[in-house]
Amino acid sequence: MSEWVSNNLGDLVTFQKGRKVDTSPFPLPGYEAYLGAGALSGKYDGYGSTFLSVQANANDVLMLWDGERSGLAQRGLSGVVSSTVCKLSTSGAIDCDLLYYILAYNFEWIQNRRTGTGIPHVPKDIGRILKITYPSKKSEQIKISQILQTTDQAIEKTEALIEKCQQIKAGLMHDLFTRGIGPDGKLRPPREQAPELYQETPIGWIPKEWKLQEVNEVVDSIVDGPFGSNLKTEHYVSDPGVRVVRLQNVTEYQYNDADRAYISDRHALSLARNVVVGEDVLIAGLGEERYPVGRACTYPPDLPAAINKADCFRARCIPQVLMNKFFMLFLNSTFARQQVRRYEQGVTRPRINTGNLKRLLVLVPFLKEQVEIVNKFDAVQFRLASEELKLEKLKKQKSGLMHDLLTGKVPVTVDTDTAELAHV
Repeated sequence: MSEWVSNNLGDLVTFQKGRKVDTSPFPLPGYEAYLGAGALSGKYDGYGSTFLSVQANANDVLMLWDGERSGLAQRGLSGVVSSTVCKLSTSGAIDCDLLYYILAYNFEWIQNRRTGTGIPHVPKDIGRILKITYPSKKSEQIKISQILQTTDQAIEKTEALIEKCQQIKAGLMHDLFTRGIGPDGKLRPPREQAPELYQETPIGWIPKEWKLQEVNEVVDSIVDGPFGSNLKTEHYVSDPGVRVVRLQNVTEYQYNDADRAYISDRHALSLARNVVVGEDVLIAGLGEERYPVGRACTYPPDLPAAINKADCFRARCIPQVLMNKFFMLFLNSTFARQQVRRYEQGVTRPRINTGNLKRLLVLVPFLKEQVEIVNKFDAVQFRLASEELKLEKLKKQKSGLMHDLLTGKVPVTVDTDTAELAHV
């Protein structure tokens, strides 16, 4: 293992801020990929003119210089550097991939030292105040980068699988609620191929065997959260008591257990009407840009009983007519979403009340088919949840590796191939 050295960032790189150039959403002669904040996050930023521009290649490290995410670093990109991004070109003493990982590891440190009152900026003296510690041998630098790149590749592969699973899930949910499952256990043929299997209804074409009923006819109860002063933030306790289900817990199809709040057992006793138990349907009565009003999930059966807060409805279906989980799936479907929009109130944050929610028309197949539809959903949801759990573990693994490898806590062993690569 070689000794580790420490230098100011400014001694290892030259800084060159990007310039304002003409841009285009389409490729044009004299234009290259535009490297702005989006590109540094893996998104599309269009194209920028190369005329009088600052250009980067794959060996440069790029850092977002201005904006809320200033300090964000990326590497391996080629194109025209935007005016909000700075190009860091290494002098040769440090491997550019290793420098990228060190800057990524120090992202929070950089964020805490940003300047500017309106738009935050990377501190102008970052080249002086940020110390970079790294192994002096290039072969060890490259080995550390290779280990972290292997983890990044696993993360990217898992993210791609998650995206594919989400697409499969979206397509499956569309098919399940437009075609359903026939007696043979398979999706019915599309209406274009077998029009005799379908009927036209006020909300669209559905299988002939299905009924259309108002929500009010198929639910045993729909309960909004406690009114006004009966449940406020001041009632929350720090020590775990009885859980409170809030809007941020209700996402499409899945309960978000990451955000937890509690009230005392004593206060919960006064809110018996609002008790939530496993498999209850939770519906968001309030929406915003990213989270639509009317989205729904079921409360996990392995969690203790809870209390629902205002604008977070708790619903229970008549079990002989409609499964809770099928009702939840329906509420997240296009059939329900289009109806909810007709009853939305409010401009900045649309909302729906329980009265209007009960007026929605819900699809009601036979219970046997409901079970089959739910089982189909559960299978794809299980695959998606497994990949998401794998991704979470990989990100934790990467965080631990970065700490161990970039601080020298865990030494690396350099193989022959890496040693030869260091001299190329």
